[in-house]
Amino acid sequence: MTTAREMSLIVRELRREVMRFPATTLEQIAEARDPFKILISCILSLQTRDAVTAQTSRQLYAVAQTPEEILALSLARLRKLIYPSSFYKTKAQVIHGVCRDLIARFDGRVPEMLDQLLTLKGVGRKTANLVVTMGFGQLGIAVDTHVHRISNRLGWVTTKSPDHTELALRASLPPRHWIEINELLVTFGQHVCTPLSPKCSQCAIAKWCARVGVTRSR
Repeated sequence: MTTAREMSLIVRELRREVMRFPATTLEQIAEARDPFKILISCILSLQTRDAVTAQTSRQLYAVAQTPEEILALSLARLRKLIYPSSFYKTKAQVIHGVCRDLIARFDGRVPEMLDQLLTLKGVGRKTANLVVTMGFGQLGIAVDTHVHRISNRLGWVTTKSPDHTELALRASLPPRHWIEINELLVTFGQHVCTPLSPKCSQCAIAKWCARVGVTRSR
């Protein structure tokens, strides 16, 4: 079992390691501290490559940047703006629904509380946690496929789903690392600790890694 001290050492090494790579789209969008843009870009990013998320976010925000402005767009226009994001037709409906809900229930503002964000149809725990952490700077752990995979690969957790990984990390990862762990592991997972054949020979944290489930590496 990895200790809290070892986790902190790994996080410190990851901070240095990811400086070699470009920031993710969500990290760049989060610099503006606009919770609404973070929320919408999180929805656009689901099952979509980062470069495509960047493209569709730019296309959309060049035309509309608030719930009211997005609702003023027809579904057909919104679909065109967020193409080629995966499942863009479904995402357009979700985004319209979220915008309606924000206006009707929250005066057009994105709520700060995780529980309130989870009441928005189409918003899951990963998205809600990203909004809480990136948009409001509050404690939370956003777990996507990269965080889930690498946390299990390192031996930090033994879980079957991202939601279970979030709960396990909340119990073991020091809170001072909660906000940053998503961005660190997503960037690391995109460039080094890839799903298939990770680059273990280039890994800065290899000495701490249990290599759980790794059958082939570079």
